[in-house]
Amino acid sequence: MSDWHACAAIVERGDPVRFRAAMAAPVEARAILFPIYAANIEISRAPWVTQEPMIAEMRLQWWRDVMEQIIEGDEVRRHEVATPLAGVLSHAGAEAMDRLIAARRWDIYKDPFEDAAAFTAYLEDTSGGLLFAVCDALGKADANVAKDAGYAAGLAAFFQAIPALEEAKRVPLLDGRASAIADLAKTGLARLKRASAGRLNLHKSGCIALWQTQPILAQAARDPGAVSQGRLDVGALKSSLGLSKAALLGRW
Repeated sequence: MSDWHACAAIVERGDPVRFRAAMAAPVEARAILFPIYAANIEISRAPWVTQEPMIAEMRLQWWRDVMEQIIEGDEVRRHEVATPLAGVLSHAGAEAMDRLIAARRWDIYKDPFEDAAAFTAYLEDTSGGLLFAVCDALGKADANVAKDAGYAAGLAAFFQAIPALEEAKRVPLLDGRASAIADLAKTGLARLKRASAGRLNLHKSGCIALWQTQPILAQAARDPGAVSQGRLDVGALKSSLGLSKAALLGRW
């Protein structure tokens, strides 16, 4: 099995949304999408596979070392994800992924975000950084557009994760009131709309994974109670139509 096919198996198990997005992309794009998406899964898992913060820090540092090797042009250690990742990630993409890894340190600890700016930076550096890295590897990426779209997509995913975060005794939101959640969702929708106006500055295949962002944020804005109750759901038909629209028309 080739390296990127092994990455595809990791994404299929760990991130069904991005797996569907990658499978909706042209075949030649999949060899780029799957290694980056698989790396994102491995990085995002690192803080959660152990109760020992030091071990989690070491796991994240391992990936930061990989990004440093890619940035410096050094040979990357043999690994089922790191090896194919090094073959597709650009210098700028590796820098974006390094910031993503640094942002994931928040996931190790149970402290709330320091302030609203810290929460915004977390979404921009994680989801936004991933989107930039993917689109840059595919050949077209605007950092500002990726930051806007990534913030929106990251917020939608974060909303969906809130029940699990609260169960794990985390404090996901600085203000969990319904009105504050609705306002956050509206901010995400506004940034997604702004990103959509500049969507030609991002590679279409890299943006397919955004297809559920708008309906999830719209539901959260309309029904903020669905966030804490774990009721955010696009629905099978709407999800399929949105995926087709994103893949064929580049509209999200």
